[in-house]
Amino acid sequence: MLTFRAQLKPLALIDLRSDTVTRPTPGMLNAMFSAKVGDDVFGEDPTIHELQQKAADLFGMEAALFCPSGTMTNQIAVNVHTRPGDEIIMHEYSHIFNYEGGGAAFNSGCQIRLLPGKRGLLDANTVEKSVNNRFDIHAARTSLVTVENTCNKGGGSCYSMDTLKEIREVTRLNDLAYHLDGARLFNALVISGDSPKDYGSFFDSISICLSKGLGCPVGSLLLGSKAFIQEALRVRKKLGGGMRQAGILAAAGIYALDHHIERLAEDHTKAQVLRSALEQCSWVRDMESVETNIVIFYLHENRDPQLFMEKLESEGIRIIGMGQGKLRMVTHLDVSEEDIEKTAEVLKKL
Repeated sequence: MLTFRAQLKPLALIDLRSDTVTRPTPGMLNAMFSAKVGDDVFGEDPTIHELQQKAADLFGMEAALFCPSGTMTNQIAVNVHTRPGDEIIMHEYSHIFNYEGGGAAFNSGCQIRLLPGKRGLLDANTVEKSVNNRFDIHAARTSLVTVENTCNKGGGSCYSMDTLKEIREVTRLNDLAYHLDGARLFNALVISGDSPKDYGSFFDSISICLSKGLGCPVGSLLLGSKAFIQEALRVRKKLGGGMRQAGILAAAGIYALDHHIERLAEDHTKAQVLRSALEQCSWVRDMESVETNIVIFYLHENRDPQLFMEKLESEGIRIIGMGQGKLRMVTHLDVSEEDIEKTAEVLKKL
């Protein structure tokens, strides 16, 4: 069998902007190079079938659908679960609201009820109070609740299983669909030790991303019942998400699920090193608790965020701004322990 042994050139910078900047490892590239492929729009790509079944089995759900991005899997879920004019409940920090181009309105004609909550996390009581009376013809029909675990804007914050189950009970009593944006769900699972099947038992749909901490070049999966995924397949086609010989991408996903989940703990450890360094910096006004691989901190008002980021880049380190003096660093498999130690030393000297 042919193997792919290309050597990737090292990145010139320590890139902490996002875990989306990861590149396939040599083992992943070999898996992609040897993948069996077919036309997936005709349902004939064996590697995509294998990935979808593997993910569905992992979460104890009936079926899964491979898509190009997490934005697409979220938007498909919104479309299948709602009708035009419906209202969706989500946290004000949610990716679906902040970073998907108004897709819920554009693609599905839905409005969004934004709720507060510490570090991007909802609670059952707040959700329950926000469900519209289904018999009130003046109000939009509440049809869907979405949560994000981990929450990006909350600093990689994690839901407890108890809270998620309490929200599930609210959705059940009010006949609402329940969707999980699990772009970084595996980070939460590694921290909590919870079983993926626990999630599959009470969410109606789950989106998981392969191209963040798991290190794939492309792809997300949408999980749900067979009937839900059959309808999702139709919506994916409408959104232009059908792919042909995409088994080479699905092979990366299979490799990631087999080899890259447990190693996420290494990223969490690296994030703690950065947290410790920031705690020693006088120019840090505040910092979110660090649970997983995301480190969010706030500069004092006399520090210009853009100039601060430019200074770091001159030292060979890239981070990202989130507005109003809020900055983010994200650890991932392409950042070594040496990179983290260098970053920590640079931060302490600024």
